[in-house]
Amino acid sequence: MSLEKFKPAVSKYWLMVLAGLMWTVVGIVLCRLAYIWLKTVPWSRALPLGSFGLVLALAAYRYPFSKIALKNIDRLCLMADKCCIFAFQAWRSYLVVIFMMLLGITLRYSPFPRHFLAVVYAAVGGALFLSSFHFYRRIWMLKIRKQPYLSSEDKG
Repeated sequence: MSLEKFKPAVSKYWLMVLAGLMWTVVGIVLCRLAYIWLKTVPWSRALPLGSFGLVLALAAYRYPFSKIALKNIDRLCLMADKCCIFAFQAWRSYLVVIFMMLLGITLRYSPFPRHFLAVVYAAVGGALFLSSFHFYRRIWMLKIRKQPYLSSEDKG
C-alpha cells in the first residue's frame, strides 16, 4: 500500500493562493495587534510610533520581504503541478516561522512596553501584507491572463 495516496496534493496555483492568503492574514493580525496597543496611549505618542512602524514596514517590504516573496513564487513555479499542500513554503521557512512566533510570544510576555512593540509588529505585519500582493499578481497572471508558470529565471 502506497502512502502517496494519503498525501494532500493540490495544484501549484492553489499553493500560491494559500501562500498569499497566509502572508495577508498574518500581516493583518500583526497590524491589528499594533493598532490595539497604540490606541491605548495618547495620540501624540501613538502617531509618531505608528508612523515609524509604517516607514519601517515600507523599508522591510522593499528589501527583504519582497525578495523573499518573489523567491517563494519562483520556487512554486518550478514545482510539479500537483504538490503537497504544505509545500506552499519551503521546509526551512517553517523553521523561520517557528522562530518568529517564539520571538513574538517572548516579546509579548516581556516587560517591554506594548506601544513600543507595536512599531515592530506594524513593521513586520505591514511588510508581510504588502508582499502578499506579489502572490496575487502572479495568480492574476496565471488565471486571467493565462500566462504559463515561469520563474524569473525562465523569463530571462
